[in-house]
Amino acid sequence: MDQATDILIIRHGQTAWNKKKRLQGHSDIPLNEEGRLQALTLAKTLQNEPLDVIFSSDLQRARQTANEIARCHQLTVHTDKALRERCYGICEGMMSDEIKAAYPDLYEAWYAADPDLFFPDGERKTESPRQFHHRASGALFNVAARHPGKKLAIVTHFGVIETAYRIAQNIPLGTQCRMPVLNTSINRFRFIDGRLELLKWGESTHLEEARKPAVDYYKHF
Repeated sequence: MDQATDILIIRHGQTAWNKKKRLQGHSDIPLNEEGRLQALTLAKTLQNEPLDVIFSSDLQRARQTANEIARCHQLTVHTDKALRERCYGICEGMMSDEIKAAYPDLYEAWYAADPDLFFPDGERKTESPRQFHHRASGALFNVAARHPGKKLAIVTHFGVIETAYRIAQNIPLGTQCRMPVLNTSINRFRFIDGRLELLKWGESTHLEEARKPAVDYYKHF
């Protein structure tokens, strides 16, 4: 049996677009004031938890969150572009009702969880859920396999966390996967013998220390 790798997969802190429920994707939006406070509180919560390595998406909302954890542990943040959110092309920056009004057929397929749906490209090449799942799962498995027996923190985005949840819970693509993912919530997984296991979902008691109540953001936002 291989050595187990324990992984804390953490969503980045809140951004202004999160607050307005705007689709972010690859758009590089920084943390807002609430998100910075969430990141600080998260780091304080994890300061006595042993961590060996910290990884982050290269987008600044994830890096800013990861940097607070790293500061408490005197570790370096390793960024990985493959841990980015899914790209949504010209729909990034739009709210759900705006997408529904502008692209009704797209909206219907999106919420039907069509695994081969592409958003209009705009200036960025978009991904289908199937392509994104392949990219995100590959990134997670690659990081875990390179650090057997270690404890990792990975700061990333809703879509990547959803991918980990689908894998661990054996939920196929093409089906809805609605579960709460609060900003800076901690989700504990274990990678062993090539499998990803879910240990604990959605630790968020640290958010009670934040100045404003946490908002429960669901799929795509």
